[in-house]
Amino acid sequence: MGLNDTPQANRRHIGFFGRRNAGKSSLVNAVTGQEISIVSEVKGTTTDPVYKAMELLPLGPVLIIDTPGIDDAGGLGEQRVRKAKQVLNKTDAAVLVADAVTGITEIDEELIRLFKEKNVNYIVAYNKSDLLPALRAGPSGAQARRNGAGENQIFVSAKTGENIEALKEKIAVLSHTDDPKLKIVADLISPGDFVVLVVPVDKAAPKGRLILPQQQTIRDILEADAAAVVVKEFELREILEALGKKPRLVITDSQVFAKVSADTPPGIPLTSFSILFARYKGSLPQTVRGVAALERIRDGDRILISEGCTHHRQCDDIGTVKLPRWIRNYTGKAPEFVHSSGVEFPEDLAPYSLIVHCGGCMLNEREMKYRQKCAEDQGIPMTNYGILIAYTQGILKRSISMFPHILAELEPVNPPGFNGASGGGYAQRT
Repeated sequence: MGLNDTPQANRRHIGFFGRRNAGKSSLVNAVTGQEISIVSEVKGTTTDPVYKAMELLPLGPVLIIDTPGIDDAGGLGEQRVRKAKQVLNKTDAAVLVADAVTGITEIDEELIRLFKEKNVNYIVAYNKSDLLPALRAGPSGAQARRNGAGENQIFVSAKTGENIEALKEKIAVLSHTDDPKLKIVADLISPGDFVVLVVPVDKAAPKGRLILPQQQTIRDILEADAAAVVVKEFELREILEALGKKPRLVITDSQVFAKVSADTPPGIPLTSFSILFARYKGSLPQTVRGVAALERIRDGDRILISEGCTHHRQCDDIGTVKLPRWIRNYTGKAPEFVHSSGVEFPEDLAPYSLIVHCGGCMLNEREMKYRQKCAEDQGIPMTNYGILIAYTQGILKRSISMFPHILAELEPVNPPGFNGASGGGYAQRT
């Protein structure tokens, strides 16, 4: 992915939902102007959510999601329905595709209840309006078909193209937000500053490119009219001495937090990509509070380690190898580790004593907030990779020092499991 491409997680997610054979896939193809979904008279042709990143004018970069029919039946059908409902957790705006001839059914009404329950803005698109007899529709009905059927309803035809452009306009209005987007790092720096990024290059790094958080952070720095200096962890000390000017901030990959902290003079603010992305996704306060649960871990407790993406596991993978090792070493306990990745995230979190989540660079803000809310509602502490690593290595206070409102929630503690090697931890005030 190039630096000028919009990451999937930063696109508005538009989900198309409805019953089988309501014409969801046909309507998706009509809206996108591309044959991205298979269309068939056979019910249940769409078996898994289909994703298409595109520019949808006048809205801009979006991710269009075509979902399986919500009324699918049988054991396999139930799995498809579950996947369709999972899409709602990441949907910024929903299009309920109903059959214009049949009208709204009980199943459609159940979807509308789900939209409202999850606070998802929605439009009802009555597809196949070309099949409505003119006399049956009547003058008022014909006018409604031409102009739409209300603020959040519209009659359309994927076959004839009727009102497709009007539907796009409604989606754009529905998806628009005036809320200012939080920056990854730009609000922490000023024009003319320079920021040092510590980027290890190892087997886990993709060949020929940087990983997404690093790309996005560099772009954010450049857009703030500041300069980014990218180095490997073993070059940091030499670079800091050679620059002759104190950087505004050092940002590191969490896996080398300890070495980078040791090589960065105390007067230079230090944080990690993972911590910045926790703030960017709105989860930093919760993840800082949640890390204190490490002090209560006992043998046999279950810890969920969750990643928002899927990738090939390396021999020293951070999620499956390094984090479990650091947790065992810090706590002196032998918990059980469970792993999830990609779109899979357990609905029932009761079996877990702690959730350790990645920075969520591949998940949009709505899905991250859904996962946070699941944990909060079920009373399960949740932290993230960077916070946990900084905590176990005694540098949490330093790594969030540029966020005083969050730092104020912490006070020094002498953890029961503290072994003296990391410099102490921090816990929420009581």
